Order: sequence, then C-alpha cells, then structure tokens
Amino acid sequence: MDILGSRVILRPADYERTVAFYRDGLGLAIAREYPGGTVFFAGQSLIEVAAHGRRADAPTGFAGALWLQVRDAAAAEAECTLHGIAIERAPVREPWGLIEMWISDPDGVPIVVVEVPPEHPLRRDNRPSRD
Repeated sequence: MDILGSRVILRPADYERTVAFYRDGLGLAIAREYPGGTVFFAGQSLIEVAAHGRRADAPTGFAGALWLQVRDAAAAEAECTLHGIAIERAPVREPWGLIEMWISDPDGVPIVVVEVPPEHPLRRDNRPSRD
C-alpha cells in the first residue's frame, strides 16, 4: 500500500462549536473549507471536522487521542487558559521524557499537548556516525 496522505476525521455532535474550538481556541489554521466541513493544519497532519457522516446512533466518546506537539507546553497551557479551554492535566514530564498536558475538545476527544525536550531521543540524530 502506498500511503500518500492522512488526516484525522472528527464527526462532532455540534459542528460549529467544534470548529470554533479548533479554530479559535487552539488557533489552528484552516487548510480548506467545503460545504459541511473544515480541514485544519495540525503540524504534519490534518484534522478534518465534518458536519456529515455521523450516524444518529453513533457512540459517544473517542477511543484514541490527538497528539499535538508544541514548542513550549507551559506557553500552550497559558494560551488554552486564556481561551477558556479547561486543562485536564497540567504539563508534567512523563517517565518517557516527554512533557505532556491533557485537554479535550467539546465532544470529549482527548488531546495530548506534547513538548519534546531538547535532550529527548526524538530530537537526537540516531544515525551512525560517518567517522
């Protein structure tokens, strides 16, 4: 399989409220809009909020989580607070070395806001030395 692109598609209970959360609350830039949908830039990925396709009997909640990397988790916390976004768990350094903060979107979709510290292996070049 040759994957050319990917995105997360959310089908919220309240389209306008969820678009406002990602656009105004988190400040994500809009990649494109179409009748009944808005696609946001989210780093190297896209988040699509669709006002269509949600079954009437769709279960509530979301089994996964969105992972959004930021430069500074403390600054992201301050910005979220400024926009009235509840912080479920303040930034904390996890045993695996990442600094993580937890928030949720209006439908309860978990969002992990992650800062990768300079010394973390995700920031190091693990290729063998050419020497």
